[in-house]
Amino acid sequence: MKGETMARRTLRVAVVLSSAVLAASLAAWTADEPEKPSKGPEEFKSLKFRLVGPAAGGRVSRVTGVPGDPLVYFAASASGGVWKSENGGLQWKPIFDDQPDSSIGSIAVAASSPSVVYVGAGEANIRGNVAAGHGIYKSTDGGKTWTHVWTQEGQIGALVVHPANPDIAFAAVLGHAFGPNPERGVYRTKDGGRTWQQVLKKDADTGASDVCFDPSNPNVLFAGLWQARRRPWEMTSGGPASGLYMSRDGGDTWKQLTEHGLPEGIWGKVGVAVAPSDGRRVYALIEAEKGGLFRSDDGGDSWELVSDHHALRQRPWYYSTMTVDPARADVVWFPQVPMLRTLDGGKTIKKVKGAHHGDHHDIWIDPKNPRRLIGGNDGGVDLSWDGGETWYAPPLPLGQFYHVAADSSVPYRVSGAMQDLGTASCPSNSLSSGGIANDDCHDVGGGEAGFTAPDPSDPDVVYAGEYFGIITRYDHRTGMARNVSIYPENWSGHGAGDNRYRFQWTAPILVSPHDPKVVYHGANVLFRTEDGGQTWKAISPDLTRNDKAKQKWSGGPITGDNTGVEWYCTIFAIAESPRQKGII
Repeated sequence: MKGETMARRTLRVAVVLSSAVLAASLAAWTADEPEKPSKGPEEFKSLKFRLVGPAAGGRVSRVTGVPGDPLVYFAASASGGVWKSENGGLQWKPIFDDQPDSSIGSIAVAASSPSVVYVGAGEANIRGNVAAGHGIYKSTDGGKTWTHVWTQEGQIGALVVHPANPDIAFAAVLGHAFGPNPERGVYRTKDGGRTWQQVLKKDADTGASDVCFDPSNPNVLFAGLWQARRRPWEMTSGGPASGLYMSRDGGDTWKQLTEHGLPEGIWGKVGVAVAPSDGRRVYALIEAEKGGLFRSDDGGDSWELVSDHHALRQRPWYYSTMTVDPARADVVWFPQVPMLRTLDGGKTIKKVKGAHHGDHHDIWIDPKNPRRLIGGNDGGVDLSWDGGETWYAPPLPLGQFYHVAADSSVPYRVSGAMQDLGTASCPSNSLSSGGIANDDCHDVGGGEAGFTAPDPSDPDVVYAGEYFGIITRYDHRTGMARNVSIYPENWSGHGAGDNRYRFQWTAPILVSPHDPKVVYHGANVLFRTEDGGQTWKAISPDLTRNDKAKQKWSGGPITGDNTGVEWYCTIFAIAESPRQKGII
């Protein structure tokens, strides 16, 4: 979470450092390229990736389990594939590593045949660095083997399986995050994934944000359509094509729901859920000027705004999911910055305490034992066996490293910044029989977004970055990270044009290969320090196109979103010639 990233942390839980490289490579793929990943250069064929840590968690977009089975859970991660636990969440293993996708947006287990699992690739929490997926996968043996049953590049945020027929499933296909494509909307299979039909669509700019059954009558479905677009310099959520839809014939035909208590004007993201215990009770989270939580007590015919609480509506493009308690129609869980819950049908919204991390994205409740829960968030997963009174967070190697660096220690240490978790430095090897432990790792200042740059002459010193141009100088001898930012100011809520300098989300940091006292930091101009960051000097003019149209307040037409990831017209990378000093 943003407020935590400058604090020094004790890291408790391993991240595959190769995940950032894998995510970057997937983002560059197109649907026309081979489905299987490249084997890489012949010279590297003997090299094998190995885990060096830390086990710090990482973003999980969707979670699920097997109804009535307290041992089995699944986690769909943002860049680490699919993970499964078969001992109640205590230990986990990756079950998707041999597939060409690591960004996962959705997962669903067939309640009537739990060995059948569907996976939708491409996380639908469309951050500025989101990786695309390549369709839908199916397993008929609980995740041991997979079949690629539908191929399409983009994001898939929700999957649901018919409660009594594992061959019938629906997918909410958001589509391309950064451009138009007609292959988006709600898709249905009636033959176990062999064929898929686009049963609900709007246009090439609008995808599906959610789809759900009425568990008591699976001929009834609800779906949300979402007009959204990411660009490197802005996020747009909402437009005239967004809406809430209903089908009463198993998805053959759909009707858009308007008026009758629903908000007027332009909508953004839509989430929808039906109470398993009462098919007449339907909830919808709607991003709109007068949006919030809407409730229907007559199966969708009429609606009432039951809560416009800000906590439910913040950053709706990143959240807007919910889960209704299987036995109590008035109890609804809302994954948000904190985990939220209502016990009275939405009239009051309260925080649920105890989860180890914030930025929640999903929660699954066992329909046969509603006290058994699993939630997914930016820090991994949290499990509860007592209805949310207490939680357990297992160590999962899912962190998303933006960049990695190695220092001159023996053995050398590998460091980097992880999304929402901060920085970490871990040894590349260990003399311990147990291998590299989490306690062998430590943070090096900076924050969740940025570079780490060790001093080659003194590996105890590490420069580390964060969004908005924050940079720190860490000294392991003291354990202190000193803020040496060029222009220390919090620009949350502002467009790039409001600041004196423009720093990329992961603004580059480089220690000169010729003089370790010389450190470069890139904004829209290039800065240099020769005294450990106490003073900085701009040594270049503006090296960008300085396009003012790409430096404005981002968001809308309903909700703004300006966190620094949208800052454009910046320096993205720096390199100095290793042979000739001063050639940059």
